[in-house]
Amino acid sequence: MIYFDKVTKIYQDKIKVVDDVSLTIEPEEFVSIVGYSGAGKTTLLKMFLAEESPTDGYIFFESTDINKIKNSKIGKYRQRVGVVFQDFRLLPNRTAYENVAFAMEASGKTDEEIASDVPHVLNLVDLGEKMWSFPRELSGGEQQRVAIARAIVNQPDVLVADEPTGNLDPYNARDIISILQKINELGTTVILTTHNKEIIDLLGDKRVITMENGKVIRDEKGGYHL
Repeated sequence: MIYFDKVTKIYQDKIKVVDDVSLTIEPEEFVSIVGYSGAGKTTLLKMFLAEESPTDGYIFFESTDINKIKNSKIGKYRQRVGVVFQDFRLLPNRTAYENVAFAMEASGKTDEEIASDVPHVLNLVDLGEKMWSFPRELSGGEQQRVAIARAIVNQPDVLVADEPTGNLDPYNARDIISILQKINELGTTVILTTHNKEIIDLLGDKRVITMENGKVIRDEKGGYHL
């Protein structure tokens, strides 16, 4: 489904942040990309999301060369990829329901679809009883669950979670990982970045790609050995 072919990213200051990376991610796989800050994992994701272009190499999503997607088609491509960030990025003056509904409105869904799907997806992340709460009324873990609901409400093929537990305590971090696993079990490919060994331990035998200085130095099931 996703293929990185000898991908390198060099910024204008000649810093090579991704160095000759080749890897494949299969449909419905749960993959963690780990490494210390500056390892290159977030840049790798930005290139997959078409926010950055590789200096060399190719990135394919199915048969599509991501770097060749026309600007007019980028929005349609990104609808197939849900994204969750470390800092939630919720709209502060909208309720949990409205934050999730906003993602559906932006993709052109009808009022009937919104009324049906938003409660369903908030129940999926265990927030059905707080759908009318504002972000300021929710804990950090609950805000991240709203962000996950927003990312999956349009049923993307892939969910990218970039350090989603970075601002959470261990209890809420475990909760978020459990929800990501549930989403994966329902058929969505999940790509998680983290530098937290405890998070990887929670995932058991899931695949772990370890990056260091822009290179993939390890790719195996269940383990974080930096």
